[in-house]
Amino acid sequence: MRIACGFDHAGVPLRDAVLAALEQDGHTVLDAGTYDDYPYAAAAVARALAAEGQQRAERGVLVCGSGAGVSVAAAKLAGVRAATVHDGYTAHQCVEHDDVNVLCLGARVIGPELAREIVRTFAAARFSGAERHVRRLAQVDALARDGVDALATESAPTTATGDPRP
Repeated sequence: MRIACGFDHAGVPLRDAVLAALEQDGHTVLDAGTYDDYPYAAAAVARALAAEGQQRAERGVLVCGSGAGVSVAAAKLAGVRAATVHDGYTAHQCVEHDDVNVLCLGARVIGPELAREIVRTFAAARFSGAERHVRRLAQVDALARDGVDALATESAPTTATGDPRP
């Protein structure tokens, strides 16, 4: 898989661990660069996801201090579904259920060993395509396209007990 990786100044401590783990697992790493400000890293990874040919990435990894800044910036960009992840379960679940294509990590939150585990798990995960996940992603797309009025909460599907659907 081709994976674009970008870092801000605070993400640099995880750079070598992230790149090495992906390369060791046989992925092609596209170095999207290291920047003083995280929005530039997010834009560089999004460009790689939208590129054509040999410069196109299938997924991305962004690293800043907390993972939050790069996630907020990346989520604003077309074609990006980003999640801040600091554990193995979320690393695969965000892809399997939510078709996340950009993993965001915080270098001030996790260390190199956990970062290696998370990026490997993220890269190995595949979207399940289950109907409920496809339905929910369509709802997310409607929100992005049409705003908060796209989904009226009074018409939200619930179970017979009134609990939200699984």
